[in-house]
Amino acid sequence: MLKQMAGPRIAHATLKGPSVVKEICIGMVLGLAAGSVWKMHHWNEQRKTRAFYDLLEKDEISVVADEE
Repeated sequence: MLKQMAGPRIAHATLKGPSVVKEICIGMVLGLAAGSVWKMHHWNEQRKTRAFYDLLEKDEISVVADEE
């Protein structure tokens, strides 16, 4: 005769493998975030370069040092 332990049964979490759809979604979100940051950096650098050449064209700045 077997005695069973009194008390509720504990549901143990079963380990599952990686979800392919979830992994693809996470990868796409991370890729889009990194790409957006890179693109914003690129646009900022373009804006600075364009502003520099605009000022150079208007003779407001010079790349040649003034002789004294």
